Amino acid sequence: MDPGMNKLLKWGIENSNVSGDNHPTEPASRLNAEALAALLGGPSDAELMTASMNAITSADATLDNKLTAFDNLEQLVENIDNANNLEVLGLWLPLVQQLQNEEPELRRMAAWCIGTAVQNNPKAQERLYALKAIPTLFNLATSDTAPNVRQKAVYALSSGIRNYEPSLSIVLRLLPEQLIGRSVDAGDMEVIDQIMANIRERSKSVGVPSCLGLG
Repeated sequence: MDPGMNKLLKWGIENSNVSGDNHPTEPASRLNAEALAALLGGPSDAELMTASMNAITSADATLDNKLTAFDNLEQLVENIDNANNLEVLGLWLPLVQQLQNEEPELRRMAAWCIGTAVQNNPKAQERLYALKAIPTLFNLATSDTAPNVRQKAVYALSSGIRNYEPSLSIVLRLLPEQLIGRSVDAGDMEVIDQIMANIRERSKSVGVPSCLGLG
């Protein structure tokens, strides 16, 4: 039996028992979103994620439609199971490719979505590293012409390197040596915060005339 239908059956049995008892000893289980979608005939999260990416990469979709699709995808990958399904559904590569889109708003949304997907998620962090996206995010964070793109790229970098040594090592190689000064542990949040503060300052200084001392 389909797992979603299995949950529906269990939910139905538990709630039918409750309805016949004014004083149930245990609360009925709650119906999750996937099972509810199956009950109502709506699309699953996986289907919504795939549809969102189809809209994002469609040559026929308007920019507004693409941004709406990206917003939906970002909300979906807040759930760690959905974030891990990016790999299963083959969505990681097209997502990372959007970091190089000529439209700044799509670069911004791609970085935002990535940052949300990899936050506290080692499996997603590994995929980001495997796709060699860390240097791209670093370049966006420190040199993109659009401030809001830089901001979200910093967010994605921060999420990508915390507690994940391979990606941190790449960022350390990209930073000027004098800014590091000692070995860094990816689990040392105080040091990671200092590194990200430095990257954030570099991000803010993009386009600022050197005569102000920030170039």
